[in-house]
Amino acid sequence: MRTTTPPTIDGVLNDPVWQDAPFIDDMHQFRPADHVEPTQKTTVYLLYDDDYFYVAGRMWDTEPDEILARSLAQGQDVRWDDAFNIIIDPFNNNRTGYQFQVNANGVRTDAVFETATRVNRDWEGIWHAASSIDSEGWATEMAIPFKTLNFDPNNPDWGFTIERSIQRNQEDIAWVSYNRQVNPGVTGTVSGFTGLQQGRGLDVVPTVVASGSRDFETDAADSSMEPSLDVFYNFTPSLTGVLTLNTDFSATEVDDRQINLTRFNLFFPEKRDFFLQDVDIFSFGGLRRNGIPFFSRRIGLSRRGQPVDLDVGAKLTGRAGRWNVGLLGVALDEFQDVDSSNVFVGRVAANVLEESSVGLMVTGGDPRSNLDNSLMGADFRYRNTRLPGGRTLAGEAWYQKSDTEGVEGDETAWGVRMAAPNNTGLRGEVGFETFHDDFNPALGFVNRRGIERSEASVAYTSRPAHRWLRELGHGVNYERFDLIAGGVESESWYLELVELETNSGDQGGIAFEREREVLLEEFDIFDDVIIPPGDYEFDQYSFEVSGANDRALAPSFEYGKGDFFGGDRTEIGVGLDWRPNSRFFLGVEYEHNDIELADGDFTAELIAVRTEVAFDVRWSWLNLVQYDNESESVGVNSRLRWTPRAGQDLFVVLNHGFEAIGSFSALRSLESQLSVKYTHTFRF
Repeated sequence: MRTTTPPTIDGVLNDPVWQDAPFIDDMHQFRPADHVEPTQKTTVYLLYDDDYFYVAGRMWDTEPDEILARSLAQGQDVRWDDAFNIIIDPFNNNRTGYQFQVNANGVRTDAVFETATRVNRDWEGIWHAASSIDSEGWATEMAIPFKTLNFDPNNPDWGFTIERSIQRNQEDIAWVSYNRQVNPGVTGTVSGFTGLQQGRGLDVVPTVVASGSRDFETDAADSSMEPSLDVFYNFTPSLTGVLTLNTDFSATEVDDRQINLTRFNLFFPEKRDFFLQDVDIFSFGGLRRNGIPFFSRRIGLSRRGQPVDLDVGAKLTGRAGRWNVGLLGVALDEFQDVDSSNVFVGRVAANVLEESSVGLMVTGGDPRSNLDNSLMGADFRYRNTRLPGGRTLAGEAWYQKSDTEGVEGDETAWGVRMAAPNNTGLRGEVGFETFHDDFNPALGFVNRRGIERSEASVAYTSRPAHRWLRELGHGVNYERFDLIAGGVESESWYLELVELETNSGDQGGIAFEREREVLLEEFDIFDDVIIPPGDYEFDQYSFEVSGANDRALAPSFEYGKGDFFGGDRTEIGVGLDWRPNSRFFLGVEYEHNDIELADGDFTAELIAVRTEVAFDVRWSWLNLVQYDNESESVGVNSRLRWTPRAGQDLFVVLNHGFEAIGSFSALRSLESQLSVKYTHTFRF
């Protein structure tokens, strides 16, 4: 229903306009039991005006003192709190959409769906919400600007569904769910949207950054004050252009360190806002890591992770009818021995059948060399949730070809996959991929070339009616990498003997893995310990347990032991999350690998400590301290954030690196950087 009197977003449902609003109250439980009556009642009200979509939820609760609301900092994970979540599919195409979630403290989190089932939680939109707890439960109000969404103004029907979590019961409730999931693939419909406005469709986001740095090795110091500007313009309500000038990423979260005991490069996800905007448009072929044609971390970061200046960047993304379009161009400054360069990415895909798509992708430029490089690819993504018995069938087929200056070999890659991704009962997957030796997506990610990859898996999940056991699973996965030139590179069998979850949310599992690695040349695995060429086979047994995260104290433990490249490996992982209240969180992770090999023994260790202090819903202080004994360094990232309202942020960020040889008792400063960043979104 359209309203001329917008509600006040304060988390209290006392605005008269809500009394006449259309409402939804036919909710069902989908976890732990599926499509049964919920333990608590939920009522959701819907309104809109020219500029906003308003959603209010009344979460009735017979035990209001038991409501879990321990997250208080904006952007903090609220998955372990009582939460209210909506999913909007403005194009009603069952393929992509937005997620907006809020807890009983009014903490907002959001995400964008790259596909119907793959969600990217690093996306951040501008919207407003407030919540309150009372004697009847809790309530929340959301105001989502149409300026934040891409939509078709001629489409009055939007895909829509609702999810509510009651954490003390480990219970999830929905309006529409399928296969125990809530996503844009299957939604209900909200109808009647007309006359939606995006104003002039212009967002201007100026940013000012003052920073100072010091290199303790040379005692050199530097300071600067840099402005940057982002401009967003909606050419149509479903087509958005972005221009970024002198882009700054100083407030971006640092990467989580990883221990790498393989001979292949690790994958680190994108966290920068400019590249996350409409990230779903650029997904390709269902690929997640090896072989993706576009990996935005290639832009603006050197091979060692050092920032490379972005002079100017432009992006056009959105939808027109059944077409999905994405164009990206960036001008990069010179860095070390790489000249300044321009890079380009183009993506177009058409929705076909009921839930599928077919598309093309092209890229041009190489930000890490002075060689010309381009790529062209095509993909078909299939999804069908309308099979008998409530089953789903999904799959992909794709083809890519790169063109690198001076390369005359085979630069192609292709793959197919078919899966039955069911959450209950039998599920399975088969796939095959080929990456030729000279395949080189300079704007993508590839860490294995010259191989053919085969994969097959089958698993079974049951949900017994048991007083303490909720879910029981078993499965087996087979993966093999064959060299195109002949011979095996890698082979693995992974057997999940048992994987279980209790009704209280505790989890555990026991697994067995058999691996084969064929090394044609030696590689340095850790701190000058060399593994010689050879054909290695090794087995490992492992088990893991973790406590439910709805408790104030949630421990986890992993243990694995077995053979490793002709020697032995013992792996231990320990974690502890402590949430005593809504203002404080402490998380500790420790990973220990004890390796005994013929050519040397070593221990690989990684420690990470996170703290989050929320002074209120506007002020928060996040800290991350990481140490690994391979680099023998400690990294400290401290971020103080003030968010008076969505679209306005102040960051004070400290990054400090220490050398830590042997132990933490002898830390020596290496480098330090302090940045103060203020950004404000002006909407017209």
